[in-house]
Amino acid sequence: MSLTASWQFWALVAAAFAALTAIFAKVGISDIDSDLATFIRTCVIIVVLGALLTAMGKWRAPQTIPIKTWVFLTLSGLATGASWLAYFRALKLGDAARVAPLDKLSIVLVAIFGVLFLGEQLSAMNWVGVALIATGAVLLAVF
Repeated sequence: MSLTASWQFWALVAAAFAALTAIFAKVGISDIDSDLATFIRTCVIIVVLGALLTAMGKWRAPQTIPIKTWVFLTLSGLATGASWLAYFRALKLGDAARVAPLDKLSIVLVAIFGVLFLGEQLSAMNWVGVALIATGAVLLAVF
């Protein structure tokens, strides 16, 4: 399996871009309202993804997408929007180096929600890791 075929590779790429997102956003929101900044960011994402889908021929007729997919992607989009609005507001008010760790408590919540709602299994060592992430995020953000 090639490196780019592994989920670990893409998760690390996502983490790197998430880190850049915080830094770029902190600079970008210095002179405007955080909600307007979120809107601008969202427009950029729509244009870039639209171009990517077009270039790769990945568009699909909406009626061929299952209703369940529409419902859950809509819910995910609403959650993403709420997360971005809150994140940009937090960045406007606080230091990126303190906001980002608290935002990463989402890792802890994903682990808990994955077990509760998706039936995923975590080992005792995984739970230790979740606890360490939570502790580290709080230590970075509070002290």
